[in-house]
Amino acid sequence: MNITTIPKMKHFLPLVLLFFCGSLLAQAPNLAEGKALFRNNCASCHNKSMKDDMTGPALGGVEERWEGKEALLYDWIRNSTAVIESGDEYAVSLFNTWNKSKMTAFPNLTDEQIASVLGYIDDVYVNGPAVVNGGGDPIPGEKGDEAGLSTSFFVVLFLILAILAVALARIISNLNRMAEMKEGGKPGQVATLKDILTSRGVIGFLVFALVIIGGFTTVNNAINLGRQQGYAPDQPIKFSHALHAGQQQIDCQYCHDGARRSKHSVIPATNTCMNCHKAIKKGSLDGTAEISKIYASIGYDPNTDTYMENYEEMTNEEIKPIFIKYATETFKKDNATVAKYADSESKLTRDADEEAEKQWKGIVASLTNPSKEKVSGAIEWERIHNLPDHVYFNHAQHVSVGKLQCQTCHGPVEKMEVVQQYAPLSMGWCINCHRQTEVQFASNEYYEQYETYHKELKSGKRETVTVEDIGGLECQKCHY
Repeated sequence: MNITTIPKMKHFLPLVLLFFCGSLLAQAPNLAEGKALFRNNCASCHNKSMKDDMTGPALGGVEERWEGKEALLYDWIRNSTAVIESGDEYAVSLFNTWNKSKMTAFPNLTDEQIASVLGYIDDVYVNGPAVVNGGGDPIPGEKGDEAGLSTSFFVVLFLILAILAVALARIISNLNRMAEMKEGGKPGQVATLKDILTSRGVIGFLVFALVIIGGFTTVNNAINLGRQQGYAPDQPIKFSHALHAGQQQIDCQYCHDGARRSKHSVIPATNTCMNCHKAIKKGSLDGTAEISKIYASIGYDPNTDTYMENYEEMTNEEIKPIFIKYATETFKKDNATVAKYADSESKLTRDADEEAEKQWKGIVASLTNPSKEKVSGAIEWERIHNLPDHVYFNHAQHVSVGKLQCQTCHGPVEKMEVVQQYAPLSMGWCINCHRQTEVQFASNEYYEQYETYHKELKSGKRETVTVEDIGGLECQKCHY
């Protein structure tokens, strides 16, 4: 190569850097890629804990279940229907176990991408989920130091590329100067580091990189806006769904009665709580304190079993003695407390007073109305599930018409002490559910209009009808 052609190399410098960057990334661990692929393609049906079932089975240990059939597992991920039709015994049994729900095909995934997803699944399954983002959202498989390592890797990579770019620029500058000297011309000045960093090419590249990175970050954050899977905020009253829906087996729609008849499931009014707690005043010690908050919110005097007159006009100083008295007497009457303080009446009195004061402070902290600076009014529950404003969702359509169980979207609420957002509630998750959920045609008046489907089901021409078949994927169903 003639030395006079070397200046033209500056036009290929970005390509050289891009090729070098791609080579380094190809050699890097692919857990981050696996995580991204899982979130985009799998998380709408499979639980991120990798240990619990969701719309699809738990994926932890999936490679062990397909041991000896690794190639078939890759084929299953790309097109499960083809594997089922091949007659593989395990594939057919898996299909039947999950009510013959067809898994979404991913024919475009490469072997390397599937390996990355499987590696990420195994990492989460072995190491478990962790909370790393400070907002209360559990991000499975992402340990506190893993995110730091990933960031450090790209920082180091950027520094290496920056140094290489400066070195190559200096080399090209020197070669240009040598070429000019060889041709007998006046040698140009050697570019300094400042000249290189302030050159049009470097500035243009930085502007381009900032636009790309800024656009990617904006779009990525916009996609995740409002997605708060695992969100479990503290509530003003420590209401246990595990106790009420699980142990006591209270039907979800008793409290959330709007779910069967309206768009919203509704937060139960305090009157609904009082239907039971006017009679049930005692729980564990902490439970009794939480029940007292219900009484304080609605102006109920548990000492006399009556509602207080002019409660809205009463001050905290007038309200406090009522709940101090109730808390003190409840503490002293508790069987465990009586046994504990059998030999010390003075200690019982002192501790009862302390407990009563503690409960009153809890009432004030949970129920104080900022505008009036006193306890009263509705209990301000923290909202957990919240769809974007441009999404229309009707609870009655799913509960009364579709006959869906609450657990389909909200998870095993009857086992949750503190309710959390169980599903991602993303568009992909909803669409996959519509593709896979079979419509319950039998004895359901809402579907009598679909005569063709009824005939096909009766004749055996069709085995199932999914929500997709009756228009469940039309954009206007959720966006209008």
